Amino acid sequence: MRWDELFADIESRLEHELDVERQELAAEEERLRLGRLGLRERVLTMARGGEPLGLVLSDGETLVVRIRSAGRDWVAGEPVTGSDRHAVVVPLAAIAAVLPTGDQLDRGLRAPEADPLPDLAARLGLAFVLRDLCRRRAGVELRTRVGQVHGTIDRVGRDHLDLAEHEAGEPRRDRAVRRMRLVPFDAILHVRA
Repeated sequence: MRWDELFADIESRLEHELDVERQELAAEEERLRLGRLGLRERVLTMARGGEPLGLVLSDGETLVVRIRSAGRDWVAGEPVTGSDRHAVVVPLAAIAAVLPTGDQLDRGLRAPEADPLPDLAARLGLAFVLRDLCRRRAGVELRTRVGQVHGTIDRVGRDHLDLAEHEAGEPRRDRAVRRMRLVPFDAILHVRA
């Protein structure tokens, strides 16, 4: 009888140690999974379904945006605050903080099911979006770390753009251009088309 109790006790301790080991292994796997999550994936998961998401830019401005598309290093959408509803493109590098509400934080920690955007869109960089605006000759409001300017993008380089500054709402004409401004991509906080 004593041997049965001894073996039962040993079995119970072994089972407990195995449970602790499984829990530690599961916790380590979760830490590794979270360590692989990037800001882009979390933002897209939090904003899934068109729910607005607060983005604090590196100059302190807070944009509440319904994210509609995203690329490798940018997100784009429609602001839900203020009177201006023009699409805005925000480089991920310009985001100083994300302000999730409700269950957005929990959703952002879940494993992304699949990238909601086509593979091609997910690979497009900020330069591609800016080149598209350049081709369209669209007037833009460019917010940088040092302020805000209106104009038309004339050229887009590998890491910068040339902006012809002119009055908002005015078409780009040589006589309307006040000056040319070269802006590095890492100085851009957002572009409003």
